[in-house]
Amino acid sequence: MNTSLVKYMVKRYLRFDQDQPFIFLSALLAFLGILLGVMVLIIAMSLMNGFDAEFRKKLTIMNYPLTILPKFYGSVDKDLYTNLKQEFPKMAFSPYVASPVIVRRGSTMEGGYLFGVNLEAEAKANKVVERALEGTSYNKFDVIIGKTLKEDLFLNNGERLMYIFTQAEPGGLTLAPTIKRFKIKGSFDSGLSAYDKAYHYTSLEAMQIILNLPESQYDGIHVFSKTPHEDIKRLDAYLDDTVRVKGWWEDNLSFFSALELEKHALFIVLMLIILIAAVNIISSLLMTVMNRRSEIALFISLGASEAEVKKIFLYLGVIIGVAGIIAGAFLGLSGLWILSSFDLISIPEDVYGTSRLPLKLSIIDFISIVVGAFFIVVFSAWYPAKKAAQVDVLNVLRNE
Repeated sequence: MNTSLVKYMVKRYLRFDQDQPFIFLSALLAFLGILLGVMVLIIAMSLMNGFDAEFRKKLTIMNYPLTILPKFYGSVDKDLYTNLKQEFPKMAFSPYVASPVIVRRGSTMEGGYLFGVNLEAEAKANKVVERALEGTSYNKFDVIIGKTLKEDLFLNNGERLMYIFTQAEPGGLTLAPTIKRFKIKGSFDSGLSAYDKAYHYTSLEAMQIILNLPESQYDGIHVFSKTPHEDIKRLDAYLDDTVRVKGWWEDNLSFFSALELEKHALFIVLMLIILIAAVNIISSLLMTVMNRRSEIALFISLGASEAEVKKIFLYLGVIIGVAGIIAGAFLGLSGLWILSSFDLISIPEDVYGTSRLPLKLSIIDFISIVVGAFFIVVFSAWYPAKKAAQVDVLNVLRNE
């Protein structure tokens, strides 16, 4: 095979042709289309991965990696809590009693959950609570509230906040809800306003007194684990039939499934940009074949093989496409560096947990983008190359 002929013709057909400028323009549009497609895909996938990781981090903190609960009904006892601490010393366990409550401040009311916890144990299981407890001593009926709720209700440390419990008490001829005022001792900031409004923390003793529960009875046990997917199996094998262990992801399956589906759909939609750009490669190469039929026929008549002719146009299409992929990857990675280094775009922190765009480009996504774009380019160049090799030499030379 004459490789020098193939290289020479590829270089020649890549040059700007004054007689046929539209062919060069079509090839340029194909290059720009692939460049933009790859660049947008890299940035979009990085954003999707970044938001996914950010939400997972926030949800893991406030939903706890693992939670031990009664299997059917009843409670978790103190003996189980003591045994778990001895059996699994690398995990952090925090017993809790929880109740749905309504917080009232003047005429404003907010619903949420009040957790009664052992504050020392809870600090080991929840970094957000640990930061709120730093440098402060707490009494039995003190409460920690979220930063968002504190700002919305214009509350200050030391004020009393009314909590209305769902548990009712007999009052004359009717049942009245249990009402208790707690002293605000501090606030926490989880990064998500939904949790800051809904979650409240007080002492375990206070909740057991209000709900008339014995000291050895809990609603459940929060568990902090660095490897929850592995530790859930160990805990499940250790626990008896009266209790069960639940992972944080079990409460958020639909949310993360929707994120994953959105990511795949976005990848497919943006890959269509590259596919549309590849159509320009096909049209550009086909126009080149149609305008260079006499040259192709002459090459074949002088001894060039069909494989050499096919390689000329295949290389031509691949060079245009690969150049677009490389340029798009470079611009996409440059865009990620600019977005991560400078605050060009600001997002609401209370909604997304961060004020800066979270960016995370995985190696798998990057390889998928590059490889997917490359295969589209090769397939788009293959058909025009095949048509070029099938030129009828006798017909073309006789008529042209």
